[in-house]
Amino acid sequence: MIEVKETVFDRLGKRVRDAIVELGYSIPTPIQEKAIPPLLDGRDLIGCAQTGTGKTAAFLLPIIERLSDPKIPHNKPGHPRALVLSPTRELAAQTCENHVKYAKYTHTKYACVFGGVNQYSQVKDIRRGAEIVIATPGRLMDLMTQGEVYLDKIEYFVLDEADRMLDMGFLPDIRRVLSKLPVKKQSMFFSATLSPEILKLAGELVKDPVQVMISPETPTVDAINQKLMCVEKNNKDNLLCWLLEENPEWDKVIVFARTRHGADRVLKKLLKKKIAAAAIHSDKTQAQRTRALTGFKSGKLRVLVATDIASRGIDVPEVDLVVQMELPLETESYVHRIGRTARAGKGGAAIGFVAPEERVLVKAVERYIKKSIPVDRDQPYHVDVAGKDKGGLPTAPWIKGKKFRELAGEGQKGGKPHRRRGHGRRQPDFGQKARFS
Repeated sequence: MIEVKETVFDRLGKRVRDAIVELGYSIPTPIQEKAIPPLLDGRDLIGCAQTGTGKTAAFLLPIIERLSDPKIPHNKPGHPRALVLSPTRELAAQTCENHVKYAKYTHTKYACVFGGVNQYSQVKDIRRGAEIVIATPGRLMDLMTQGEVYLDKIEYFVLDEADRMLDMGFLPDIRRVLSKLPVKKQSMFFSATLSPEILKLAGELVKDPVQVMISPETPTVDAINQKLMCVEKNNKDNLLCWLLEENPEWDKVIVFARTRHGADRVLKKLLKKKIAAAAIHSDKTQAQRTRALTGFKSGKLRVLVATDIASRGIDVPEVDLVVQMELPLETESYVHRIGRTARAGKGGAAIGFVAPEERVLVKAVERYIKKSIPVDRDQPYHVDVAGKDKGGLPTAPWIKGKKFRELAGEGQKGGKPHRRRGHGRRQPDFGQKARFS
């Protein structure tokens, strides 16, 4: 007789369990294993874990379980019992999507509150008696000012992606929200990193907390096959198009650009090459951003071009490759960007484009992730980057061919391809899908 081992999911009620079983949840992730029991017991919690580790389920499942208790009467409309505060519209929307799945059989009412769209439907959901509000700070405070939502009956409060909140300058807004919450409540604080400033904020929020630390960087970084490609700045767009054309098996690719202008430029280049793509950044309306994400998730779009607005909190399954047009100025962002692949324990690939003048960023990233990133020279726009290229991967011989010469010549001065010594050059062999050989 095979003994079935119990998990923390067995502590959830039947309605919540039935919903997650349908989603294929059988073995809890480390953050779920450690966070769900104390949260069900009513303890405050500080959780240090990246997105993609199952963090959202770790706090939503206990909240839904508690909200669905029939012995506890519902609050009157406009006075929710739970609040999840998110830094971006995309993360708030993603959390709401997860709530709908987890609460399928409890029918817990909710409201998704964020800016960039008309507030009518959000207010309507609140007036219908939403018991959990998932919100960004700005729109939440707008509705509080208008008298549409009150926080005096909040029993469960989650501050999600706290480090991102501080990066985006939301600290005054967070403190204003905290001042409106009742003293007696269960608080949950989640962050990918725990700097002194983050810990200070956590100290204002939680009381006698359980601390759950799920190594924030190493697991994700180790699961991703990372490479650098050295290329002149004016050839980065050409290199990206070449990679996508040479590797049609990459079905879902996220490309990060440093600026909104850079994202739009890359998108224009991809569309010109007939590559299905869309961009998301702060100049896009919420409707445009939602359409882009929906199209990317469904497979209608092959490439999503984004600024760092999408580097956290976007849970898109089976992203094959992450490309960084430039390495970020903030080294922490490197890990969050490449973390869009290798989700939920799966492998993935990431390529960073490095121009000669950007080599100092490479050392900063390598120090941060505590490992060296190899250079892949097997591409037509390769240039030597002093200090990094020495001792890199062996140079392959050139391949003669019209297509290759045209690719190598595009973007070069006078249309002439960059040439190196040797006869012929093989095309890069990337091996299996989303993996480097």
